[in-house]
Amino acid sequence: MDQDRAVLQKLERTSPWSAARGYCRAARNGTIEAQYRLGMLYAFGNGVPQNRDYAASLFAVAAQQGHAEAGAMLETIRLNSEQLPPCMLADIDPAPAPAGQLARLDRLSPGQKQIAQIITQLAIWNDVDPQLALSIAMVESGLNPHAVSPKSAAGIMQLMPATAERFNVRDTFNVTQNVRGGIKYLRWLIVRFDGDIDLVAAGYNAGEKAVERYKGIPPYPETRNYVAKVRKLYPAAVHVIDRERWQAQQSDRLPRSKK
Repeated sequence: MDQDRAVLQKLERTSPWSAARGYCRAARNGTIEAQYRLGMLYAFGNGVPQNRDYAASLFAVAAQQGHAEAGAMLETIRLNSEQLPPCMLADIDPAPAPAGQLARLDRLSPGQKQIAQIITQLAIWNDVDPQLALSIAMVESGLNPHAVSPKSAAGIMQLMPATAERFNVRDTFNVTQNVRGGIKYLRWLIVRFDGDIDLVAAGYNAGEKAVERYKGIPPYPETRNYVAKVRKLYPAAVHVIDRERWQAQQSDRLPRSKK
């Protein structure tokens, strides 16, 4: 089973629908990890049509059997559902994702496309503009899940150990955990600084206490340069919640620069 799992997880990057097909079969037979992985595919529309009801139901099934990550995703998705995908109820293949779903992400590698989708969806669920979340991620790591800074910031959102602990991130190199923690921190900063993007970006880089101490962008060259990079990718001065617009855009204008 471990060998089959490794094959399916590799397929997620190259042929996500084929992975979904294998996960359906295994999940139907009671494999908890497959139930969780299939839920992830439905949550982010990877290889199959995005369906939060299916995802929430699959996460619930896996979480009830002790799968910790499924439990965390169930909290993140904030939805209760008992609607399982048809492939869980009968020996049929899952429907494939709509053609062209990723066409707008063609400037990114396959791995980066998956990461961008995760950032986009988690941002929407947490009332954060996906373009801001993607801009922060591009400046932080260039969407590199293995990035580590000299100061020990790790992963896509470059979480410091204290920040990871603060936002309940157990594994900073787990893509979903890292992005979820980074976006929750970003959302906290948006609320704290009334949506002022300069202060939000400065807080993400230098910490909110430094911004509060200097009553603005701290005079650190690194932080000032960081804010300039973020603003180049995200020119809006103020973050305004507009979930319907973000859902419609779904990353039409992915930022391409990185530090």
